[in-house]
Amino acid sequence: MNNHDIDYKIYGDDMQFVEVELDPQETVVAEAGSLMMMEDNIQMETIFGDGSSSSGGFMGKLLNAGKRMLTGESLFMTTFTNEGYDKKHVSFAAPYPGKIIPMDLSELGGKIVCQKDAFLAAAKGVSVGIEFQKKIGTGFFGGEGFIMQKLEGDGLAFIHAGGTIHKKELAPGQSLRVDTGCLVAMTKDVDYSIEFVKGVKTALFGGEGLFFATLRGPGTVWVQSLPFSRLASRVFAAMPQVGGSKDEGSVAKGLFNLFDGD
Repeated sequence: MNNHDIDYKIYGDDMQFVEVELDPQETVVAEAGSLMMMEDNIQMETIFGDGSSSSGGFMGKLLNAGKRMLTGESLFMTTFTNEGYDKKHVSFAAPYPGKIIPMDLSELGGKIVCQKDAFLAAAKGVSVGIEFQKKIGTGFFGGEGFIMQKLEGDGLAFIHAGGTIHKKELAPGQSLRVDTGCLVAMTKDVDYSIEFVKGVKTALFGGEGLFFATLRGPGTVWVQSLPFSRLASRVFAAMPQVGGSKDEGSVAKGLFNLFDGD
């Protein structure tokens, strides 16, 4: 195996965090800002790229890092290595209410495709890249469906999704249409495309986005009930309008003060 073999435990229900157990010299890679806590003798280091052996030297790392910028992620990632002589623990927290899903890539064909902001952490050796939608034209207008992350390797990875998570097995030829924001991840054999919602009235007045993802089996698909974009839009929609009263209720006032800096 090329990946570090790590153990883990997930705590909590709606606001989860994952505790990773590291043997001496074992390393876990995480997105910047996901750290919750860590024990002594764990060395924290910022690296260029994801630290996998598949980057192909400096130019390969530079190219992969540039691609990561397209997904809104940082050029750098953070590694956590146990430099001690005993088992040590490091924990990573979910960024918003939802579930942390452990993905053993060795049992999933060595690759999964996930939403661009779903990745939380992984064993060192897992390659974190981007997956382009096949049809570039629809991709530019498909929102979350265009650029997705791909996790490759034979190790353990953790992704995060909002709300309730539903895992669905698709038989060969079976199709499923999903709101682009609700699609969390899928195995590499799933064929997917971004399609325009037919009917002008449906697109403009249906309350949904203009695009949805069509997934065709065989393969496994993970769907979330509460995309962060949907949660954020409801919060901002409930905020007082600019120029309105600050005293329209304790909750609204608190949100106004939070974003207004008062």
